[in-house]
Amino acid sequence: MESLIGLLVAAPLLGAAVLLCGGRRLDGVGHWLGTALAGASFVLAAVLFAGMLGRSGDDRALHQHLFSWVPVADFQADVAFQLDQLSMTFVLLITGVGTLIHIYSIGYMEHDERRRRFFGYLNLFLSAMLLLVLADNYLLLYVGWEGVGLASFLLIGFWQHKPSAAAAAKKAFLVNRVGDMGLAIAIFLMFTTFGTFAFTPVLGSATEASQGTLTAIGLMLLLAACGKSAQVPLQSWLGDAMEGPTPVSALIHAATMVTAGVYLITRSGAIFNAAPDAQTAVVVVGAVTLIFGAIVGCAKDDIKKALAGSTMSQIGYMVLAAGLGPIGYAFAIMHLVTHGFFKAGLFLGAGSVMHGMNDEVDMRRYGGLRKYMPVTFVTFGLGYLAIIGFPGLSGFFSKDAIIEAAFAKGGTQGWILGAVTLLGAALTAYYMTRVMILTFFGEKRWQPDAEGREPHPHESPRSMTIPMVVLAFGSVFAGGLFKLNDAFVNWLEPVTAYEHGHPPLSVPVITALTVVVLLIGVGVAWAQYGRSPVPAVAPRGSVLTRAARRDLLQDDFNHVVLVRGGEHLTRSLVYVDHKLVDGVVNGTAAGFGGLSGRLRRVQNGFARSYAVSMFGGAALLIAATLLMRAV
Repeated sequence: MESLIGLLVAAPLLGAAVLLCGGRRLDGVGHWLGTALAGASFVLAAVLFAGMLGRSGDDRALHQHLFSWVPVADFQADVAFQLDQLSMTFVLLITGVGTLIHIYSIGYMEHDERRRRFFGYLNLFLSAMLLLVLADNYLLLYVGWEGVGLASFLLIGFWQHKPSAAAAAKKAFLVNRVGDMGLAIAIFLMFTTFGTFAFTPVLGSATEASQGTLTAIGLMLLLAACGKSAQVPLQSWLGDAMEGPTPVSALIHAATMVTAGVYLITRSGAIFNAAPDAQTAVVVVGAVTLIFGAIVGCAKDDIKKALAGSTMSQIGYMVLAAGLGPIGYAFAIMHLVTHGFFKAGLFLGAGSVMHGMNDEVDMRRYGGLRKYMPVTFVTFGLGYLAIIGFPGLSGFFSKDAIIEAAFAKGGTQGWILGAVTLLGAALTAYYMTRVMILTFFGEKRWQPDAEGREPHPHESPRSMTIPMVVLAFGSVFAGGLFKLNDAFVNWLEPVTAYEHGHPPLSVPVITALTVVVLLIGVGVAWAQYGRSPVPAVAPRGSVLTRAARRDLLQDDFNHVVLVRGGEHLTRSLVYVDHKLVDGVVNGTAAGFGGLSGRLRRVQNGFARSYAVSMFGGAALLIAATLLMRAV
């Protein structure tokens, strides 16, 4: 079984190599080849999963050593894989949802002349993410980490003829480089502290390191997670990333890039457990981003950007849960998986709407589409019910578990975190109900596009609707299956060391509170958008609303603090360089130049000058001699 692990990465990597290097001769079959190799990786994952189930819980981890990458004295870097319950969960999500997105893309990208290249980039994305979660050491994980960054850059900017897409790709790339520096520094600290960067010795020896070192490593890992998972303060790239084709948005938000940060924190749980200050920082980042993303999602009229704000918020739930330690790790991953189903379904549903609406993204120009797109309406609606936590659906089980764990933190902190998670649930119900009403209910509001074409909404082809139906089933049933007999918690327990929390309120009371805030959010959205006509242009709104439309001024903040701050810092450094550094260097040179000029006058080549000098010197010597004798 161990020999199959490397093939998980190799299959989509082979697809990327063939599709990107094979040339135009593959244009007619490239999409089928890319999809087939993604599907092959999923089949391999299913085979390995079945083999895992046949083993006892403590004997399920598999290892495969391929070769020594950098064998230099004490510096040993191996290309080796570790497949345990945590990485297996991610592998199934990445390959399963990734394959469905490949199938969807066959229809969505049908008329794009660069479709072969698009599928090559999709395969590259899958292989990089699989390498990230299968690596058995942080250095190899870093290779996958950077591969994910490269693939996201290529896919977000796939339509680079659009200046907005090119700018969005560059922004995502640069913001993520900040986070990547955090991961690089963490790896350096690990090697200098533990002499290795392999998971088993580093995590097994975490408690032996000093508190300061562990805190530094934890904070650097958190910085890395903030970049990949779009958490405050490195969240600004996520909304702009919607410039890429919609399947890319689904892949980034559901199965690959934004889940990497949650994986990194959970995988490094032993470090955070031993560094409470770093663990607190994780909780704070998750809580702030949870509310931040939800507020942004409430104000967006662009359907994809509203869902992007939602992703930011839902990942905030996961990061918060991971920051709670052993009482939250399993629930963070559980919500990550259920979110993978319903968020992929929501993005693919948004793409289906755009497909039938001449690529229009403004929800104020939708309305009444449930009559024209029944399959899209039902599948999107099930994803909507799942994400708001409707009782019985996937989000209800995973999100409620995080809310319970937040209360179980204990003390004042537990009450604060519990209130934050409940507020997030209310905001989620509000902005997602708003999306549903603006898109599928009310009177039609669409208008001719810039080229004068009248939209003719229609259902998407089966290549697009079948993946949406499959994801809708996951949105409905996955959470219940995971919760049954605590199956998911027990599955991850050997890796996450689950501890049962004890919230100050009973579970039925917390569940009731969650349902109440859900109904409040739905009711407010219905009262605002379902009972009155929707204006074609958004009202000016409050100060908070206007700020939320501009992503709570995150780009303005970055421009003032980082761009202008960087400019002022650069000017200051240039001034210091010119006036101080160059002044010292040039002044020293000028001093020696002046001295040499004066000395040069003495050596003028005239005999009379030398005679006078000799006479003067002799006179001084005689005078000095006579003076000494007189004394």
